[in-house]
Amino acid sequence: MLDVQDWETDLSDWLTPFLEVLGHAARRRWAPVYLRGLFGRTERKSIQPMAADLTPDNYDQLHNFIASHSWDSAVLETVLAAKADALVGGPDAVLIIDDVALPKKGDRSVGVAHQYCGALGKQATCQVLVSLTLARAEVPVPVALRLFLPDDWAGDATRCRGAGVPEEWACARTKPAIALAELDRLRGLGVRFGTVLADAGYGNGAAFRKGLSDRDLAWVVGVQSNQSVYGMTVRETWPTATRGRPRKRGVASEKPVAARSFLETASWQRLTWRTGTKGPLAAEFAAARVRVADGPPQGNRTPLPGDEVWLIGERRDNGDGKYYLSNLPPDTPLPVLATRIKARWVCEQGHQQMKEELGLDHFEGRGWHGLHHHAVLVMIALAFLQHQRLVRAPEREKNKRRRPKATSAADPPHRPSGHSRANPSLRTRSMPVLSVLADPAHARVELPK
Repeated sequence: MLDVQDWETDLSDWLTPFLEVLGHAARRRWAPVYLRGLFGRTERKSIQPMAADLTPDNYDQLHNFIASHSWDSAVLETVLAAKADALVGGPDAVLIIDDVALPKKGDRSVGVAHQYCGALGKQATCQVLVSLTLARAEVPVPVALRLFLPDDWAGDATRCRGAGVPEEWACARTKPAIALAELDRLRGLGVRFGTVLADAGYGNGAAFRKGLSDRDLAWVVGVQSNQSVYGMTVRETWPTATRGRPRKRGVASEKPVAARSFLETASWQRLTWRTGTKGPLAAEFAAARVRVADGPPQGNRTPLPGDEVWLIGERRDNGDGKYYLSNLPPDTPLPVLATRIKARWVCEQGHQQMKEELGLDHFEGRGWHGLHHHAVLVMIALAFLQHQRLVRAPEREKNKRRRPKATSAADPPHRPSGHSRANPSLRTRSMPVLSVLADPAHARVELPK
C-alpha cells in the first residue's frame, strides 16, 4: 500500500537535486507545485485548472514560472539524465528515438503546422517533438523532448522571435539531425545504453544511419519495404571505356532489389518476444546479411553498395509486413534481432503515460520556453513514477503473495487517503496513484543487476 505521507516524502527527496540547480527561490517554490499539479486530480493538466486546484490565489505566479524566459530547461535536463541513467542505464539499456505529436489548433503556438500527426494517424495541425527514451527491462524513462520546427517556422525569423525561439534553434533542422544532437548531449552527460532504436521515420535516412555508425553505436532501425539492398556477392567493378574520359565512378556488379523482394525466398521463423495482456505476442521473422544501396552514386545515379548490415523482415498476423536494418554483429541470432526490434514498444508506452496521465499534450501556452519547461517537468514526473515503481516492486510482490484476492470484481481499487503537508501553499488533499504504480503488472518488474 502506498501511503500518501511516504509519497510526499519520496517526492520531496527526489526533487532535491532538481531544485538545487534552479537557483532562484521562486522557482524552487513553484516547481514542486507544478509537479504536484501534474500528479493531481484535474482532468486537464494546464496551468489554470492546476492553479485552481492547488493554489487558487497564485495563478499568475505559477504561469510566470512555467512561461518565463529567465531559466533554461537544460539545467533540469542534466539532472534528469543522471537520474534516468541511475534507474535504467547500462550496456543492456536501449535508447529509443521517436516522435511525439501534440494536436494543436490555431497557428500561433510555436512550431504548430499542418504535418503528419502520429497521435491521429494522419496529416493534421499539430506540434511535433523529437523524443529520446532510455529503457531497460520494459521500463521507459524519457530523457529528451525537443520541438521540431517545420519550414514555415524555421524560415521566418520574425515568427520565431515572437515565440521566443532561441537564436541557435531558429533554423532549419531535420528530425534526424535534432535526434543526433540530443543523442550527443546525453552521451556527453554520461547516459549509458547499448543499442539505439528508431522507426522508419528516422531509419530511412542513410545520413542518420551513418551518423550512428560513425559514433560507434549499435543500432536497429525501421525502413520502408522498398529500401534498396544488394546481396553479399555484389562487388564494385570498373569497366574500361573504349573511348572518352576515364571512368570516375565504379559500377555495381548486380542491380539492387527492394527489401521485401530480397526476403521473399528467405526462411521465416515464428517467434514470441513477450507475453501481453491478451497472451503471447508473436510474428514471423526472417533475416539476411545485405549491403544497403546507400554508397556513392554510380553513373546511372543508383547508389553503390554501402556497409554490410542485417536486413530483417517481420510478418504480422494481420498481414502487415515491416522491415528493419541493423549493424549488430553477423553472428547475432534471429531471436535476438527480433527482441531488439520489439524493445521499441516501451517508448510508446511512455508517451501514452505522459499524455494520458501527466498532461504532456495539455499545455496551452504559445512560447518555446513554456513548452519545453512543461515537457521537462512531465519527463521528471514520469521518471519519479518509474523510480517508485522500481523501488516498491519487491515490497508489492511480497504483499501480493500474502494478501487474499478480492472476493468481488466490483471491489473498488485502493486509493490513498490523507493530507499533503509537504508544502503549506497547497491545499490539503491526497494525490492519486497513477497506472504506472497501480497496475500490478508494473509492480512485478525487476531490473537485472
